Amino acid sequence: MANTPDPRTRRFREYVERLTVALGHADRREPMRAYLTGLCLPGERKSIEPMAARIDPRHVRARHQSMHHFVANAPWDGGAILRVARDWALGPMTRHGPVAAWIVDDTAYPKKGRHSVGVARQYCGPLGKQDNCQVAVSVSLTNDAVSLPVAYRLYLPESWAQDRRRRRAAGVPDAVEFQPKWQLALTQIRTLQAEGMPPAPVVADAGYGDTTEFRDALTAAGLVYVVGVKGKTTVWRPGQAPLPPKPSRGGRGRPSIRVRRTARHHPVSLKRLAAELPASAWQTVTWREGTRGAMRSRFARLRVRPAHRDEKRSEPRPEEDLLIEWPRGEPEPTKYWLATLPPTILLAELVRRAKLRWRIERDYQELKDELGLDHFEGRGWRGFHHHGALCIAAYAFLAAERATLSPPEPRAFLHPARLPKGFKPRGAPGAA
Repeated sequence: MANTPDPRTRRFREYVERLTVALGHADRREPMRAYLTGLCLPGERKSIEPMAARIDPRHVRARHQSMHHFVANAPWDGGAILRVARDWALGPMTRHGPVAAWIVDDTAYPKKGRHSVGVARQYCGPLGKQDNCQVAVSVSLTNDAVSLPVAYRLYLPESWAQDRRRRRAAGVPDAVEFQPKWQLALTQIRTLQAEGMPPAPVVADAGYGDTTEFRDALTAAGLVYVVGVKGKTTVWRPGQAPLPPKPSRGGRGRPSIRVRRTARHHPVSLKRLAAELPASAWQTVTWREGTRGAMRSRFARLRVRPAHRDEKRSEPRPEEDLLIEWPRGEPEPTKYWLATLPPTILLAELVRRAKLRWRIERDYQELKDELGLDHFEGRGWRGFHHHGALCIAAYAFLAAERATLSPPEPRAFLHPARLPKGFKPRGAPGAA
């Protein structure tokens, strides 16, 4: 009697079948199954040749060629794979509660040279400084049980967008133009809305939230947000607003329609406003349990009106919540957020929402360390996005398993074939 696969293996096969339908070609099923299996198998390196060796050690060259063509050259839609992955994980996610946030973030991949698509000298999070890297922008859905990137796009710097030769060599589509990261994120958010994703507050760091156009666009789209801003951002003090338009004199001339500031009546920076607050304004809040104990800090919450270029507006901007974090012992506040959540929300819940980005940082750490998101060795636009979509698809399956199983079982349910004696993939230390 043949061995009956365990439930997780059966679910994995069902998942592969659903992804195959999204690919549109049955002949891509086997290289996709092999690629996903290679990503899920134990192993330090998740580039194509080491994965081919774990899957089919007797036919490494043929398997490598098949998988490479599939990920780097075959014209399938990575977005369709992400939609299947998202829908697969949403069921287990929402059994633990509604989607709590759409989290906008980006992740960087250090790279040498200048030919890998989108590589440029820019801020690289893993290195904590400006360096040569690629950057991908994403939107993730999250709640207390599951978090998952559901939109993923390479950021193409202006130097690349304007370089026809490099674009052609890397296969960048003609329709792709330069967009700031916040515009890429906004496009992803609008697509998720059009696809009927459960609405939730948008959470982002100051790299996105400090752009007023981004916040205004979220409001126009009917979405609330909790987004980081910088200390130099200006607001009106609580209870204040710009002066009304100046009345015309004697009924002559065209009346002014713009609100006003004066030398004595003007907005202040968030940093200055925080320094003016009395000690009673600060409360200690615990937002979650970390690996080293309770995560807590001091916070103040105020109702303010953002002031960005409001002297060009005909009416003041609406009031929003300002959340300030000033850890005890620090010389000044460390973080600021603006939020359009209902003003009745409790401070502890507002803090928890603002701090949700930690889940996405954890996701990307696992995607890189366990699934090889940053191991792709190709240079092209198509391969970069195909590899990313497949890594996220593998992660979606594993995240859904974690959310479904109680108690959780070990993640490994696939097992590699035995490697040929002395096998070393290209690029490995000591390889010929």
